[in-house]
Amino acid sequence: MTTHHQHHHPSVVQRQRGARRSQRFMRRVLPFVASLFLATPLAGPVARSLANTHAAPARKVSVMVAPLSRLESTARDLYTSLGAEQQGLRFEVFEKALTGYLNLKQAGRLSEHQQRLTVIDFDLPSTEKRLWVLDLAEHKVLFHTLVAHGHNSGENEANNFSNTDQSNMSSLGFYVTGQEYQGKHGRSLRLQGLDEGFNTNAAARSVVMHGADYVSEAFIKQNGRLGRSLGCPALPLDQYAQIIDAVHGGSCLFLNKSNAGYASKYLNQEAALAALAAEATTAS
Repeated sequence: MTTHHQHHHPSVVQRQRGARRSQRFMRRVLPFVASLFLATPLAGPVARSLANTHAAPARKVSVMVAPLSRLESTARDLYTSLGAEQQGLRFEVFEKALTGYLNLKQAGRLSEHQQRLTVIDFDLPSTEKRLWVLDLAEHKVLFHTLVAHGHNSGENEANNFSNTDQSNMSSLGFYVTGQEYQGKHGRSLRLQGLDEGFNTNAAARSVVMHGADYVSEAFIKQNGRLGRSLGCPALPLDQYAQIIDAVHGGSCLFLNKSNAGYASKYLNQEAALAALAAEATTAS
C-alpha cells in the first residue's frame, strides 16, 4: 500500500483538497445566491468552472482561486441579469462597485433596506451617460444618465481628483448616501465619503447630489461638454429628484477612475465573500 501511495503526486492531493473546500464553500454560499439572485441561477457557470479545473490537471490551482471565482461568477450573473452591459456599464467597474457594496454591507455601513447601488464611471467623458442606479434586488437598471464632475477635475474628461476643501475637484471612491435637504441648488442629497485620503472630506466640502441646468444634452450641443460643479456629482434637472428618491438613506455610491492611484479597503474580496456567506447563513 505504501508503494501505491508514492505514485500520487502532492499536486493531486492539493487539487482534491481544493475541490473539497470549494464544494464546502458552495454548499454554504449557494442558499444565499438562490435567495438574493433568484433570476441568476449559478449551477451552470459553477459546474462549468469546476469541470474546467478537473480538465486541466497540469495546471497548478491555488486553494483561494475557487472561492474568489465564486465572487466573480456571482458578479457576472448579476451583471447579466441587470442588462448592465447593454446600458454601457463595463464589467470590471461593476465588479469593483459590487465588491465595495458587499464590503460595506458586511461592515454594517449600509441600510438593510437599501439594495441600490449607484455607479459613476469617470473613465467616460462628460458627453456620455456615465451614471447608473442599479436595483440589485429587482435586477433593474433604474437610471442611466449624465453626471457632471468638478470644475478643476478637467474639461470634458475628469483626470484630477482631490479630498481637499476648495479644490473644486471630484473625489473618487465609496460613499454612503444620507438624507435629503433643501440647499442653494434646491433639493439635494448628503453624501458621506468612506475612503480615507480620497473622499472623507466630502461632507465638510458640501459635496452632494443635486440638479443643475448645465447637465443636459442641450448644454453639450452648445459647449461640446457638460458644465462642471465644485466637486458635486450634479444631475440633470429632469431626473435628479427621482434619483434622490431612489437612493437616499443609506445606499452605496461608487465613483470610479482607472489608473488614478485610487485604492480602498472596501475592495477586499475576502470581506465580500464573508458578506455572501453571512447572507447564506441568514437565508438558510
